[in-house]
Amino acid sequence: MRAGVVAAAALLISGCVAAPIPTPPPVTLTATVTATPTPAPAPPPAPPPAAEPAPPPEPVPNAPAPEVEWGPAYDTGSRPGATGTPVFDGAGVLASYTVVEGDSFFDIAQRFELPQQQLLRMNPQIHDFGETVYIGDVINLDWTKTG
Repeated sequence: MRAGVVAAAALLISGCVAAPIPTPPPVTLTATVTATPTPAPAPPPAPPPAAEPAPPPEPVPNAPAPEVEWGPAYDTGSRPGATGTPVFDGAGVLASYTVVEGDSFFDIAQRFELPQQQLLRMNPQIHDFGETVYIGDVINLDWTKTG
């Protein structure tokens, strides 16, 4: 019996032996060499756009006009509507003008090359926007002094 057990065991063990692995057929590879393309140089980056200047501020409706100080008066000489004689200070700068018959505030402003509004600001004692000046009124021409 022993011989039968040994034969059976041999039969069982022979079934556990791995079968030989079949060798795959040889594979032929063909290599194709392709040149690597040279990349085109990247263009330089564009410079940033120049900053545009800020837009001017919007005007404010009904804003008061800026006051422009014109500076010293300059006598252009006697003219109709401004025939009086001006007074000069010790340094030769126009100081005042005394209204004479036939003078008008507008013509006085023209003679001394001052805007009428500027001459009015320099002479707050003049009323009615210079419409009424009287003989003997002293008009200040020194732009550094008022009234």
